[in-house]
Amino acid sequence: MTVANRIHRFTIAFALVLAVARAAAQAPPAVEVVRVTSKAVERQVKLPGELQPYLAVPIHAKIAGFVNRVDVDRGSSVKRGQLLAVLEAPEMQAQIVEADAKAQAIELQRTEAAAKLASAQSTYDRLKAASATPGVVAENDVIVAQKTVEAAQAVVRSYDDSIKAARAQAQAVRDLGQYLRIKAPFDGVITERNVHPGALVGPGSGSTPLFRLHQITRLRLVVAVPEALVGAIVKGARVPFTVPAYPGETFFGVVNLIARTLDEKTRTMAVEIDVRNADLRLGAGMYPEVQWPVRRPQPSLLVPPTTIVTTTERMFVIRVANGVAEWVNVSRGARVGDLIEIFGALKDGDTIVRRGTDEIREGTKINPQPVKPS
Repeated sequence: MTVANRIHRFTIAFALVLAVARAAAQAPPAVEVVRVTSKAVERQVKLPGELQPYLAVPIHAKIAGFVNRVDVDRGSSVKRGQLLAVLEAPEMQAQIVEADAKAQAIELQRTEAAAKLASAQSTYDRLKAASATPGVVAENDVIVAQKTVEAAQAVVRSYDDSIKAARAQAQAVRDLGQYLRIKAPFDGVITERNVHPGALVGPGSGSTPLFRLHQITRLRLVVAVPEALVGAIVKGARVPFTVPAYPGETFFGVVNLIARTLDEKTRTMAVEIDVRNADLRLGAGMYPEVQWPVRRPQPSLLVPPTTIVTTTERMFVIRVANGVAEWVNVSRGARVGDLIEIFGALKDGDTIVRRGTDEIREGTKINPQPVKPS
């Protein structure tokens, strides 16, 4: 083979290599891609809560008096209507006696008035009968007798009204006397006792209460739910929680009441969980850790964390459509296993770049390469 032939062949081979290199340089870069997946997300978030009594009331004396007897103490379980304490008010008995005496005095006056009415009625009846014979009785005498009867009747009626008022006053004092017996307004436990026999007590919301009564067979577990989780609140959901007093043990309650408004300072919404506590193991004032359930109403879009690009201006993923890169703005949600929940103009099955970077400019041609399963 001549030297000229060798040079010709080398030239052709070099040209072929150069053409391949140029084609390779002009071809879109190969980039690994993954698909957006859609899945119903259910997870639990740990939130602090506070156990409160279902019913709680400070018990005050309605009227002033001395404590005669106390039948309960701190920790006593009581039933509705059960006697807690008995007070004494000597001046009240005097008021009852005075009211009864006043009523009796008015009744005596009424008896006298009734006798005068009977006499006037008798006189009027005789004059009326006599006036049937002309000239026996003057007509004016009959009229005067009639007016006398009417006046006597008015006096009797006024005494009747006075008697009713006096009796009502006496009964009111007696009814007030029932408040000398302090009773429980509902079933519960006495959590505070502040009086002893001989103490002087009286009405007034600002004064120290005689007792504090809590209903703890049923408790309210109040949880401050962050604004981001408000949309996942499900009324009637069964929620687990733990308390430091019983490590390793899980209790349950049911979402019962939702405030429907956010606290302006904490940006949280108060939610009450109904907790049954028939065995009285749990106490008001405990601070449980609640395993708050979070459920999205619609399936969530999930992607690997490496697909999300964050710059000073935006957060986005790079979608590949017809071999062209497209930046799609997204916001980050919760972490679900190895994936991240995102929100944006994406749909299930979209192809996105596995390792996102702002070096892949929008509109760049890409040769998508599906990630091989490991």
